[in-house]
Amino acid sequence: MKNKFIFNINLNSDVPKYQQLVNAINDALANNTMLVGDMLPSVNSICKEYKLSRDTVFKSYTILKEQNVIDSVPNKGYYVANVTRKVLLVLDTFKAYKEVLYHSFINNLPDNIITDVQFHHYNIENFKTILNNSKGKYYKYVVMGFDNDAIPQVLDSFRNEKLLLIDWNIHSRKDSNYVCQDFGDSFFKVLKEAHKSFKKYKEIQFVYPEYTYHPVEAITYFEKYCNDFQFKYKIITKLKNLDIEKGVAYISVSDRFLGTFLEQCRNNDLEPGVDVGFLSYNETPMKKFIYKGISVISTDFKALGEKAAEFIYKDESMQVFIPTSLTLRESL
Repeated sequence: MKNKFIFNINLNSDVPKYQQLVNAINDALANNTMLVGDMLPSVNSICKEYKLSRDTVFKSYTILKEQNVIDSVPNKGYYVANVTRKVLLVLDTFKAYKEVLYHSFINNLPDNIITDVQFHHYNIENFKTILNNSKGKYYKYVVMGFDNDAIPQVLDSFRNEKLLLIDWNIHSRKDSNYVCQDFGDSFFKVLKEAHKSFKKYKEIQFVYPEYTYHPVEAITYFEKYCNDFQFKYKIITKLKNLDIEKGVAYISVSDRFLGTFLEQCRNNDLEPGVDVGFLSYNETPMKKFIYKGISVISTDFKALGEKAAEFIYKDESMQVFIPTSLTLRESL
């Protein structure tokens, strides 16, 4: 067993010794250094060789046993029970397009991968609690972040090869793993694709509510598009008193506004796609059925989920941008 299992204690690490042992065994399984049925070193031998207390080793083995990674036989010791691995998927909120991502992710994982899902709801304390409490308990981590200065410090405590950032690469470093959408150049290119449709209208209004967490760089590229192609435009942040105007095309990052838009169109006899235009951010399964079809600018969340799953079962670095595309329907 000595040749199969090597445990290096980092005395300067913030990771507790019991968690370092858990990580070492999980790594040995991930690298096929240890296999199902292999016996683990005895508690006494680990204590002696690495100068650890019995409580430390017992705590490590108890955690692994609770995770169904190892089991024990009286008078024989602990052995590897299975290679089931747990991954943590941290999302912001569970919206319709996130559901597409989630199902794509879990449906593309091998059968021996179990996924726990948690939501931070854009609350930094929730984010810290989720990540800090999960440290060392999972095979890999897939994390959807948001714009907060405290996030990099939380992420820095995770080993790079175990962490994948998804959706927005705001906190990625040169060596980070990520699968993200592009809210800048790619958004600008899609607006240019919709140019013929926008030309039907006298003005474009970007509905960007105060409560949104949509990356603000989208505003910069929207303004660039309007200035380059000489469109009159507005940025709308307050929705309370917004009245839909004939001859205006609306781009919205909020699905809450879609209901308001359609209701006002009905009340004022305005025909979407003729009198007014609507382009929605983020595809959902229902948008092609709403009204006569809602035009959408969106990344491919199914592809994003597939690539995130690939990171889990492949021991390779990953830096991928999922393209943003335009789906034109009757609303524009």
